[in-house]
This record gives sequence, structure tokens and C-alpha cells, in this order.
Amino acid sequence: MAMIEVGATAPTRPVLFAYDGSALAGLAIEHAAREIASGRDALVLCVWQPADVGFEPIPKRHFDADAANEVRRAAEETAAYGASLAEKEGFRAQSLAIEAAPTWKGIVATAEERHASLIVLGSHRHSGLVGHLLGSVAAAVVAHAACSVLVVHEGS
Repeated sequence: MAMIEVGATAPTRPVLFAYDGSALAGLAIEHAAREIASGRDALVLCVWQPADVGFEPIPKRHFDADAANEVRRAAEETAAYGASLAEKEGFRAQSLAIEAAPTWKGIVATAEERHASLIVLGSHRHSGLVGHLLGSVAAAVVAHAACSVLVVHEGS
């Protein structure tokens, strides 16, 4: 299996994992570990918003979605859990939780600010009317990111 190398300076720039606490986001980390040279720096990002949380808290705990401090704390815990998954896969990972709406803008802006060489995320493949109304974070990231994007689908 060929390893992915993105750009001449890619090994010195971090990989950004968009992590929402879902099983698919965990799968994306595992998949990337099979495709990318080990030992890379990684940033595991959880994007949050009050009320419309946008992620699955890790561990599965209850919190008041209207209380920004609780949502932020849950997002930080979720990002930290994602970073622990990335470390198990051989990345030198750090976690970050940011407030942004829509989610894709937070992902793209963080990738640019941190000079990421690659964004990795799972695609939940919402279909039908729900998919049309919700839009696709993955599609928006692909359309707007300045760096390469690896989208992992269920069953990858």
C-alpha cells in the first residue's frame, strides 16, 4: 500500500482530523493511519456550537446544550478523546475545540491557521431531503480547503 505524501514539506506540517465523536470519525483516524506515514504531527479538532452542538460527546454524558461553557467542556473532552485515538494510531496528536458556525468554516479556518497539509474527516452521507437541507460538511470542506482533504466513508 502506498503512503500518502502531500506536497514537498508535508511531513513537517500537521494533519488535521475533524473529529465529532462519531464512530465514523474514529474510523477516519484509523484509515488515515494506514495511508499516511507514521509519526506525523496531528491536530484533532472538535467544532462546537451552543444549542446546535454538532458533535457526539465523549464519553456519552448529558449536558445542557444551551450552556456554552458545558458545550465547550464537552467538545474539549471529545477532542481529547479523538487525540488519544490518533496517538494509538501513531500520530503525535494534540486536541483543540473551537466554536464555529457552520462547522466546515471552523475546520477550514483552523487548517489554514495551523498550516495543515491534510484534512481528514468522515462523511456521514446524509441523503434525501435531510441531506439536502443539512448540507454536507465534507463536501463544503473539500470545496473550500486550500490543502488536500481525505474523506473516509462508512465501510472504508
